[in-house]
Amino acid sequence: MVSLIAVTVVWGGTFVVVKDVTRQASPMDFLAVRFLIATAVLAALRPRRGLKLSRKQLGHGVLLGLALGVAYIGQTYGQQHTSASMSGFITGLSVVFTPVIAGLFLRYRIGLATWCAVVIATAGLGVMSLRGFAIGPGESLTLLCALFFALHIVALGEWSTVRDAHALTVVQLGVVGVLCLALGAPDGITVPMDWGFWIPVIGLAVVATAAAYLMQTWAQARLPASVAAIVLTLEPVFAGVFGVLVDHDELTGRIIVGGALVVGAMYLAEFRSGATSSKA
Repeated sequence: MVSLIAVTVVWGGTFVVVKDVTRQASPMDFLAVRFLIATAVLAALRPRRGLKLSRKQLGHGVLLGLALGVAYIGQTYGQQHTSASMSGFITGLSVVFTPVIAGLFLRYRIGLATWCAVVIATAGLGVMSLRGFAIGPGESLTLLCALFFALHIVALGEWSTVRDAHALTVVQLGVVGVLCLALGAPDGITVPMDWGFWIPVIGLAVVATAAAYLMQTWAQARLPASVAAIVLTLEPVFAGVFGVLVDHDELTGRIIVGGALVVGAMYLAEFRSGATSSKA
């Protein structure tokens, strides 16, 4: 649980950095570079680990990478046609899709406390983000993103093991990088050649991608997918905190109340579900 919270702190702190970097390169080019660097770093740390994956485990890694890649691409293109707050709220709806998918496809029994936590977390995201609601192309793409993030969370919880966390992370991040590279290739991969771009990109690749996804893969070998999804809703809470501290955003009552609801949902999932030590 603590490691997954640390992941949300890191991801929440990247919003300001990503906003600046994507002004210098197209989102698809940036994602390709970010994920390929992250893959190379992890592969270099333990070069022989991936050779120990079975064909079945390798296939799982590819499917996880495809789900994660579609989620990022949907979010990236969706953000071009909707507000950041709306994007954050709809992406956070993965917390709703996760127990539904786990129940439908894996026949997991989701307890009442977890469902209550899902509702509270969704309400918290809404309080923080929503200022009206409309469905258009941007919202539809972001909803697709939320669905695939939920699929990734459920599948990761089902397939990840502590022993294979490193190799599985390398495979899925590599698939995302190759997918984004293929989509960006027709227009040419164009990125600035100055350190003002590469220093934050390398930081994002190493800390917010390689290390963060390795920690998530390891943590989800120990946590039920529905609990993991609730914990991950802390990301927009930390994004709001860093926005106030770094980007001089206004600390509003909506951020405080919404953040409190999300934190309350996490505690409800943690202490009332009784499922933190093993998968459901």
